[in-house]
Amino acid sequence: MSACAFAHRGLPEPLHGPSFGSYHPDEVAWLLTDLSNAELEAPTEEREEAVQSGRAHYAASLPVEYQPSTEYQQLFQRELASSAAQLARAVGVVTELVLADRGRDAVLVSLARAGTPVGVLMRRWARFAHQLDLPHYSCSIVRGRGIDTVALAYLAAHHRPSDVVFVDGWTGKGAISRELADAVSKANAELGLVGEGRFAADLAVLADTGRCVEIYGTREDILVPSACLNSTVSGLVSRTVLNDDLIGPGQFHGAKFYSHLAGADVSNQFLDAVTAEFTAVADEVARDWPVLHAADRSPSWSGWQVAEAISREYGVGDVNLVKPGVGETTRVLLRRIPWKILMRADAAGDLRHIRMLAEQRGVSIQLVDSLPYRCVGLIRPRRATTVSATRADGGAY
Repeated sequence: MSACAFAHRGLPEPLHGPSFGSYHPDEVAWLLTDLSNAELEAPTEEREEAVQSGRAHYAASLPVEYQPSTEYQQLFQRELASSAAQLARAVGVVTELVLADRGRDAVLVSLARAGTPVGVLMRRWARFAHQLDLPHYSCSIVRGRGIDTVALAYLAAHHRPSDVVFVDGWTGKGAISRELADAVSKANAELGLVGEGRFAADLAVLADTGRCVEIYGTREDILVPSACLNSTVSGLVSRTVLNDDLIGPGQFHGAKFYSHLAGADVSNQFLDAVTAEFTAVADEVARDWPVLHAADRSPSWSGWQVAEAISREYGVGDVNLVKPGVGETTRVLLRRIPWKILMRADAAGDLRHIRMLAEQRGVSIQLVDSLPYRCVGLIRPRRATTVSATRADGGAY
């Protein structure tokens, strides 16, 4: 099906800052429905019980936004200052890999919301290094429900689907990578896209700690400081929402704009701190990305295997309650009901924000010598002794 065929479907228009989100309007177009006036927040304990019992899908509501203490905000600032150069290098490498694969017509489509600041940074690198103004959109993908096909229809009406590459912050065990591959395949069929006119399920990330994608800046379990906060480092936009009472046919998935949190917003500060290091890392990126491009980057899916092993060993009963890596562990502590944190012994002195959050929430940290990740967050299971019902291929949730 041609792009022209999509153009007459009455598709919704993207949202832009400053009316939605705190990013500059040129930096990202949100393929989302504005649900700012909807009452969607629920206490974390209630949401966790409803999700694990199967009474509700996690995307039907939102957690109450974590409001960091002054001490934690100061810790974020220190972590950002110490990691900005490392992040800039990863941004440069992953962007160069995308350009080598897609060319100068690449279209960045970040997965809202953790992927959005990464997409903005990649767009900035393309301008810095190649004077390119890459289109950048942000769209929703929901585990168990797939990617927003209305958003893909919009993209197909305005760009060649083969130019699109999806962007996220990091991988944990690879659940979203699997979800994306399945969802894009179904969406292509639904939209009638075939051959070279299809969307590819390629996912580009800063840190592929789960070893489940081929386009990445590093495979080290690094801290991406944007994981340390929620909306206040992601353009003041909530997690995406797919609630049938609010989102009808022909509408994008939804999200809220938390404009009342503007006083605590560090979204652009995060972007500017990393962007300021581009010149310093340019030579290193120019040296490293061709080597990585020529290397074997085939996924091993070792992260999924580790998560399954931990699920069995600790009696979690569901691999989806095992969140490997620094980024995923941080999110467990910020917006889920954490059970315990596994931390590699040699990383205990580095992960200050993890230790601070764990202490604030009264969560124990267990040191593990041979952990492949620097840390793993375990969500409290309803029944800690059940056998895992999740297949190795990720097909059952």
